[in-house]
Amino acid sequence: MSKQYVVGIDIGGSTTKIVAFDENKRLVAPMFVHAEDQLTSIYGAFGKFTSENKIDLSQIRKIMLTGVGATYITSPLYNIPCDTLVEFPCVGRGGLYLSGLDEAIVVSMGTGTAIVHACSNGGFEYLGGTGVGGGTLIGLSKKMLKTDNIANIVELASGGDISKVDLRVSDITKNDIHPGLAPDLTASNFGKLSDLASPSDIALGLFNMIYESVAMTAAFAARRYGIKNIVLTGNMTTLPQAKQVFENMNNLFEVNYIIPENSRFGTVIGAALALV
Repeated sequence: MSKQYVVGIDIGGSTTKIVAFDENKRLVAPMFVHAEDQLTSIYGAFGKFTSENKIDLSQIRKIMLTGVGATYITSPLYNIPCDTLVEFPCVGRGGLYLSGLDEAIVVSMGTGTAIVHACSNGGFEYLGGTGVGGGTLIGLSKKMLKTDNIANIVELASGGDISKVDLRVSDITKNDIHPGLAPDLTASNFGKLSDLASPSDIALGLFNMIYESVAMTAAFAARRYGIKNIVLTGNMTTLPQAKQVFENMNNLFEVNYIIPENSRFGTVIGAALALV
């Protein structure tokens, strides 16, 4: 008998992500595609994924759909039964799988940011989120830097100087405001924006503002549950500035920010695992 698979598809606003698990719970290499049209993206991703992994349609038991574009699928794909799942439990389930943890705050950083408290016993609670995310980066970069190309923004930020953009605690006082409050902690994002700040400085400031905002929101959620592990997933976690900012936040606060391998695919992995 040929190997059987469960396929997960996460249909976002501009990207579609797809994974599969076989009956031995082995993860098939995840994939994502960009497309302006969501239906085109769905069928394009599915065709490319099955072709490159040599998976025949007859081997697929079911397709698990999630994401904002999942509502576009109202009938079976290629006569394969489909289930549509609420996104937030998928975020939590995928974050626990990728991190190997039994409990964590799981953050999905996409166009905006969602935060979920996840437990291995199946408890997934959506805690809320923030509109700050990749959409913020693209929108502000288009206005301030005259580009919305993510590769260009990343390249610009690599040469930036954050001291020309952000106001630090050490800039406003030489005394301790509070025990444990580090002098290099940001007091105000863009609060020290210099007339001499370059596009590179501004690009780095945008990354810093977004990642620090998400980090603090997640840290407040973690304190509510008395846990330290915060698993970061979504497209924004794959950019080089993410590692730098979250490592710095690890040193400032008593939490553990984790960017696992395949972090981009957390939600779609969680969708497939709902059946596996």
